[in-house]
Amino acid sequence: MADTQRTPISEQEAGSAASPRPLYRDAMQAAGLGLVINLVLGGVKLVAGLVAQSFALISDAVNSLGDSLTSIVTLAALWYAQQPADDEHPYGHTRAETVAGAYVALLIIGSGLLVGWEALRRLFLPHPLPPAWTLWIAGANVVIKESLFHYKSRVGRRTGSSAILANAWDHRSDAICSLAVLIGLAIARYAGPQYTWADEAAALVVVVAIVWAGLRMLGQTTSELLDPQADPEIVEQVRKLAESVPGVRGVEKLWVRKTGIEYLVDIHIQVDARMTVEEGHRVGHLVKNQLVRQVATVRDVLVHLEPFPHVHGSPPNENQASFHIST
Repeated sequence: MADTQRTPISEQEAGSAASPRPLYRDAMQAAGLGLVINLVLGGVKLVAGLVAQSFALISDAVNSLGDSLTSIVTLAALWYAQQPADDEHPYGHTRAETVAGAYVALLIIGSGLLVGWEALRRLFLPHPLPPAWTLWIAGANVVIKESLFHYKSRVGRRTGSSAILANAWDHRSDAICSLAVLIGLAIARYAGPQYTWADEAAALVVVVAIVWAGLRMLGQTTSELLDPQADPEIVEQVRKLAESVPGVRGVEKLWVRKTGIEYLVDIHIQVDARMTVEEGHRVGHLVKNQLVRQVATVRDVLVHLEPFPHVHGSPPNENQASFHIST
């Protein structure tokens, strides 16, 4: 016997359910802060690089302005991901964050390769020594970017946002880039005119970091689109919550897919083989309600019932029921 249906939880249950909205809010605040800081840093470094004719600063400015684009796309994706499900997207729009991250990664890689080509072309061309104040700009950028890395890492781990975590590591690579720029500018200025190539060499270090950050982000987003099993911590939390529901004799199978900040759960629970369909239906609801109330990031749950004890060789549909109960 089988019973497959989509049944919303009651208003009282929905009101007590955990909400992912605070997580989205924190992630959007972090992305917004990164956008403002990257725009300011990118503008300052671009002007300074043009005035001082330092291609290392110009390439670092391109890096920061590219990060601004990343932040804009992340903000748009986080907003779109919160839109309710519709007929064309019954699972919602949470994948928007992951898809946006993949496109941004490709843009970052492309911009890095263009900057690298220009740095190679200028490597041994004569140009004036960079002024001392360019070192202060590069040094300040190291401190600011490293601070942003620690801030966004905390937000990314708390919210589970892969886009924010990618932004955090992008800031760490930016800090390393700026350190390379600082060293290159110092060598070019104080080691003598024959070492002016150090400016372009620093730019090439920046290029390697840009391309590496883009490839890492592309790998992360592509992996998420392939629906791997979620982190062991969230899987174990879901398992324990399901096993704590009265009537559940055990969890036979459990798959948890990450979709943006949220998760989709497919779970096979074991119940007494003598249960009626109505009783099994009630247990399925209890499991689903328990998960969406206790785990803010669980978006939807597919519950499949298995008889306990399991009789080997029984027909596939005998004494089994499946419930897809939407939030």
